[in-house]
Amino acid sequence: MKTTKKRTLTTLALLIAATLLGGCTLQIDQNNERVKSMNRQTTAASGYASVNGLEMYYESHGTGGIPLVLLHGAFSATGTSFGEIIPSLAKNRQVISFEQQAHGHTADIDRPLTVEQMADDTAAALRQLGIEKADVFGYSMGAGIALQLAIKHPDLVHKAVFASVSYNDDGLHPGHAEGMAFMQPEMLVGTPWHDEYVRIAPNPDDFPTLFTKVMAMTATNQPLSAETLQQIEAPVLVIMGDSDIVRPEHAVEMFRLFGGGVNGDVAGMPNSQLAILPGTAHTMIPLRADWLAPMITAFLDAPLPEAQ
Repeated sequence: MKTTKKRTLTTLALLIAATLLGGCTLQIDQNNERVKSMNRQTTAASGYASVNGLEMYYESHGTGGIPLVLLHGAFSATGTSFGEIIPSLAKNRQVISFEQQAHGHTADIDRPLTVEQMADDTAAALRQLGIEKADVFGYSMGAGIALQLAIKHPDLVHKAVFASVSYNDDGLHPGHAEGMAFMQPEMLVGTPWHDEYVRIAPNPDDFPTLFTKVMAMTATNQPLSAETLQQIEAPVLVIMGDSDIVRPEHAVEMFRLFGGGVNGDVAGMPNSQLAILPGTAHTMIPLRADWLAPMITAFLDAPLPEAQ
C-alpha cells in the first residue's frame, strides 16, 4: 500500500514538473529577447540593499506615484515573474522589484528560507531606500511574502495585490503539496526559472541548494488564521487563475475575509477586489500582462475610501 502511494505521489511530482516544463516554457522562451529588451528600456536603477546580513538586489523602473513593490515567485526572479508586465506598470509610477535570498542576483546566506524572514528583509530594504509607504504586488511565493508584509509591517503597505496564494494548505488542490514533496531539482532543468538562475545568479551552481531550501520552506510553512487575514486593513486585490494550484473557492474565501463578497448595489462597493483569470494555470499568471496591467493599475489608482 505504501509503495503504491509513493508511486502515485512520484507520478504527481513528475506531472507537476511536466506542467512547469511544458505549460510555460515555450510561451516564455519565445518572448525571452523581447522581455529582456523591455527590461533594459525601463530600468532606471539597480543596486543592493544591505539588510539582515543579506545583500539584497533590487531594480527600479519608472517614476512618480506611490512606489509599487514587486515580489517574485519561488525559483524565479524579476524577469520570469514580472518581465512582461513591468513596462505597463512603470508608465506612471515607480516600480521596484526585490530579489529575495538565494533568488536571482541575490546570493544565499546561511539561514533557512521563510516567507516571514523575506517579508522582514523587504521591509528593511524599503526603509533603507527611504520608502515610507508602498503598494505591493506579490506572485506565488511573493504573494506569501506580501501577506506577511501586510501583517507584520502594516505601516509600509498602502494597497496589496496577492496573486496565486493560499493562506493554508486547504486552499490547494488535493495532492498538490504531497506531490511537491517528491520533486527533484533536475526536474526543473530546462525551465525558464532554471535558465534565468544560471544566467544571473552570483553562484550558478547553487540551484540544488535553492531547491532544497524552497522545498523545506514549503514543508514547514505555517498556516494563517482567518482572523489574521481579517486584520489586514489595506485594500486587497486577490488574483487567481481558474486552473491555478489554489482552488477558486479558496480565492473567494480570501476575498470575503478582506471584506468582499457583498451586494455592491445595496451595501456599496468593498475596498477589496477579486479577479479569476479564465483559461489560466499557476505558471501562466506572468503571461497575462495584457489582462493584469489594466486591472492592477485601476485598483492602485482608485482613491482610498474616506475614514469613517
